[in-house]
Amino acid sequence: MVESYNIFLIVMAVAALGVYIALHFVEAGYGYLFNRKFGRPISNKLGWVLMEAPVFVAMASLWIGSGATTEVAPLLLLLMFELHYFQRSFVFPLLMRGSSKMPLGIVLMGAVFNTLNAFMQGGWLFYIAPKFNYYEGWMSKPYIYIGLAVFIFGMLVNLHSDYIIRHLRKEGDTKHYIPMGGMFRYVSSANYFGEFMEWVGFAIASWSWSGVVFAWWTFANLAPRSKSLCRRYEREFGEEFTRLKRRYIIPFIY
Repeated sequence: MVESYNIFLIVMAVAALGVYIALHFVEAGYGYLFNRKFGRPISNKLGWVLMEAPVFVAMASLWIGSGATTEVAPLLLLLMFELHYFQRSFVFPLLMRGSSKMPLGIVLMGAVFNTLNAFMQGGWLFYIAPKFNYYEGWMSKPYIYIGLAVFIFGMLVNLHSDYIIRHLRKEGDTKHYIPMGGMFRYVSSANYFGEFMEWVGFAIASWSWSGVVFAWWTFANLAPRSKSLCRRYEREFGEEFTRLKRRYIIPFIY
């Protein structure tokens, strides 16, 4: 089982590299970069639920079916993971304004990755790690608390950035605007920076290769997209945007 799982981790890490390279040439066509070539358009709200809810359900099912339900450390890590996906699956879609669409192909690809990720994270946290007494003395180790702090910071940045984006337009307005304030002072995709920091924090808190691979996947998916968004802003707003001198996704670095 462990050998098969390690092969799975390697495959996922290599796949993320492929995605990172591909997204420098092909823009993922949803949101501001919406493109019909990725499939039939469906409601943005429905799309987010269909894309994100499977991982929430799968992760909870893996935990319930394991023998680790009474252990504190995996429960804390589960709550961190599920907190993000509960918000993304059931709260974020309800807060959306307007009637934007999402391509069905993007929804399906997202749902497939999310389900695989549930097996990647849940397999380690609830099935493999407990067999090696990995969690012995866990709550006395510093990285669980450092990781939790980074995760909370990332989530707050993500939620605040989403709030800023949501309130760029008044009801009925269809124009595009440059997000301002918060971490948008430093990067053009502050919401993505927040999400990336969440999973960096989760990787630290879990102190696992599965967490590292997930953080790498998040960067591989969001960093090229943030670059594409930045180019789109430059085309649409010109000097009004370029004079802000923002990085793409990581303040002062990238």
